[in-house]
Amino acid sequence: MDVTTDAGAPWLIVGLGNPGPEYAMNRHNVGFMVADLLAERIGGRYKRAGRAQAQVVEGRMGPPGPASRRVVLVKPMSFMNLSGGPVNALRDFYKVPLGNVVAVHDELDIDYGTLRLKLGGGDNGHNGLKSMSKAMGADYHRLRFGIGRPPGRMQVADFVLKDFSSTERKELDFFVDRAADAVECLVVEGLERAQNSYNS
Repeated sequence: MDVTTDAGAPWLIVGLGNPGPEYAMNRHNVGFMVADLLAERIGGRYKRAGRAQAQVVEGRMGPPGPASRRVVLVKPMSFMNLSGGPVNALRDFYKVPLGNVVAVHDELDIDYGTLRLKLGGGDNGHNGLKSMSKAMGADYHRLRFGIGRPPGRMQVADFVLKDFSSTERKELDFFVDRAADAVECLVVEGLERAQNSYNS
């Protein structure tokens, strides 16, 4: 177990994205895609989280018995740059230590489909991470899902708010599935094991 985590506390797994059907297939919404697959895997359905502007699913990950971990999947329903408020409210509500928080997000600086797990660090210009770190500090886990850089002179904001291309979509399900596996490995087996298995 990583020293920064608490085995007895639940894990808060945050998929970052923007709410609304017009954003559903955007590159910026890959965190929502991974969270949706994890919800499917644990057999849960999203419900509104009280006063917090978010949808949540509660369940367990890992093998049945004492090795399983209690998890809360979160999709903030604020826009990306306001994610920190809902996430921190839910962290307080579920009494989750910062080391048991995972943010799943798109990452421009690594190739499409490449995964990187890390603990803490900067936000690299990502507005969702910036908001989360401002609300609660930066020492939480991140699963960075590579989307690559924009082509030519396309602006970053335009690129991340565009849907995955038809070529990218051919492999998207595979990469989202692998990202969900990486989150499960992190929660059940710890950061080092997950990094060794999934940091490509």
